[in-house]
Amino acid sequence: MEVQIFGTKKSSDTRKAQRFFTERRVKVHFVDLNERAASLGELRRFAQKFGTGALIDRKSARYTDLGLQHARMSDDSWLAKLADEPLLLMQPMVRFGSKVTLGLAENEWKAWVATAE
Repeated sequence: MEVQIFGTKKSSDTRKAQRFFTERRVKVHFVDLNERAASLGELRRFAQKFGTGALIDRKSARYTDLGLQHARMSDDSWLAKLADEPLLLMQPMVRFGSKVTLGLAENEWKAWVATAE
């Protein structure tokens, strides 16, 4: 079993996700959003399940810095913006095969680990 975690090292929720999987001896592929943005295709996968609006961290400093509080954009425009500005994303974004979660989702992760054993 291997999961992919998108987030930043500063995010406490991302660190919790990494710790959750590491404690269960699950291989983790960490993508630091400060170093490499998630691809547009990857973002679409999360948007299909949660909706584009759910991917946006409206409480982030970057969201405020860019003055996006009053922005009105289409889903495609938002996805392009999120690909360019990965620090606007909710964290962590976790993928296991075709399954995805947004934020802390320990109950769902436990189900993934249970089915993989």
